[in-house]
Amino acid sequence: MTNGLSPRLLAIVDALPLQQGMRVLEIGCGPGAASREITRRIGDGHVRAIDRSAKAIAQARAASRAEIAAGRLSLRQVAIEDFQLDAGEQHFDIAVAVRVGALDGRHPEAGKIALQRLKAALTAQGRLFIDGGNPLREIVLHG
Repeated sequence: MTNGLSPRLLAIVDALPLQQGMRVLEIGCGPGAASREITRRIGDGHVRAIDRSAKAIAQARAASRAEIAAGRLSLRQVAIEDFQLDAGEQHFDIAVAVRVGALDGRHPEAGKIALQRLKAALTAQGRLFIDGGNPLREIVLHG
């Protein structure tokens, strides 16, 4: 495992169209391994990692002290269907979700709300990727 990433998570991060300076929202970050790898790849960009689990956020915070201290990673305990940008917070270029029930079809009603929240949080060109493709699939939010 590279940087604590399973081969599956590494393939997902590798598949993201990451660029220097991007703002990335990771939904369902768990202990934060993918968030830290994304942070490493986007230079002076920023990752906002969210998870509905207080335990997951606590684990991510403990493992991500350097990235948080550098201002390149921030964590929030919130479900995607309740997520809103903070006042003055910039929109995100990419959102990625792995094993998130509201986005993989397991919870369709929550999914409708989650997609509305994501449209509001992403830039006009923002893109959403979820697991379930090879290794990712993109959900088109605009148009």
